Amino acid sequence: MQRSSRVVALLCALAVFCFAAAANAAEKKDKVKAAFALLETIDDQGWTTAHYKGIEYLKEQLGDQVEIAYTENVVNPADAERVLRDYAEQGYDIIFATTFGHMDPALKVAEDFPDIVFEHCSGYKTAPNMGTYFARMYQAEYLSGYMAGLMGFKNVGTVATQPIPEPIRGINAFTLGLKRGLTEAGVEFNPEKVNTVTWLKAWRDPINETTLAETLAARGHDLIRQMADTPDSSKAACAAGTPAIGYGVDAAEYGADCALVSSVWIWGPIYVEKVKQVMEGSWEMEEYWGGFDEAVIGLSNFHDDVPEDVQKKVLAAKMQLQEGDDTIFAGPLHAQNGTLMVEEGQQATDGDLLTQRWLVQGVSGSIPE
Repeated sequence: MQRSSRVVALLCALAVFCFAAAANAAEKKDKVKAAFALLETIDDQGWTTAHYKGIEYLKEQLGDQVEIAYTENVVNPADAERVLRDYAEQGYDIIFATTFGHMDPALKVAEDFPDIVFEHCSGYKTAPNMGTYFARMYQAEYLSGYMAGLMGFKNVGTVATQPIPEPIRGINAFTLGLKRGLTEAGVEFNPEKVNTVTWLKAWRDPINETTLAETLAARGHDLIRQMADTPDSSKAACAAGTPAIGYGVDAAEYGADCALVSSVWIWGPIYVEKVKQVMEGSWEMEEYWGGFDEAVIGLSNFHDDVPEDVQKKVLAAKMQLQEGDDTIFAGPLHAQNGTLMVEEGQQATDGDLLTQRWLVQGVSGSIPE
């Protein structure tokens, strides 16, 4: 009886395995239709340009195996729902919503089309057929700060964007890298004021980006750090004779010839991986957050003014991050008011980083309400 039960169990398991294999085989596709809802135009010189570079990479890597469509200027939620729903009704296999404001519309459409895969960039809501993806840009910002400190910049002016966790952790990482570089370079500095932050309260606002950068340069800040989705603050710094650090894409490619380096988004590998998963029938919902270890962020080429020994140190730190050794937010870390936020021997968790609402010592300025 016992032996017979085992045989039945084995046969049942085999049947389940065969059914699953058949289902997976049925889900495999020779060609995948992928669609993208883009926030701005593909030549916005910032966020959407970076995503478009990712789309181009996807085309290069998969060629005729992928059919691609995209819609530009999908700004408000109503437009996002309309565009995403239209792609779903056309039978696209995977649909990418590429900005935070697309999150709720993507979730709504995903619930109506359970057989289509949706991927949302930078959000936190998911569904069985909707995952999220993002990149650890704070790692590149840390390295750009480290470079600046090694070069002796100790009075940086930052043109920040929205006062939410993503830019906040970028400001903090940059400041931590800056202080590390200054310390290693043996430069005396005020540990409570190495990075002065002003806020746009927008992701892109070329007029105010220019004004804030000009103001910071006029007040004697020795380096201007761009955080917005245009190179305008970097270009304004260059026009004022002050070095800059770019963001999102290589600012030097878009007229900021004084940019010492830029931290850049590299979305292509994510797009290739997600499309391949759909093609192979292996896609599963995940909340993806990769960094240098998966080559989804990067640094541009260094400006000629960056000394070779500085470049080598920054690249060595980058290699450490590529190997998965991320200790950027290791304790002890203190907030501006001196409160111990991360104890010695501890490290901020991903949950801590994704909800970060405090500024480290070294930042001058406050988080707007």
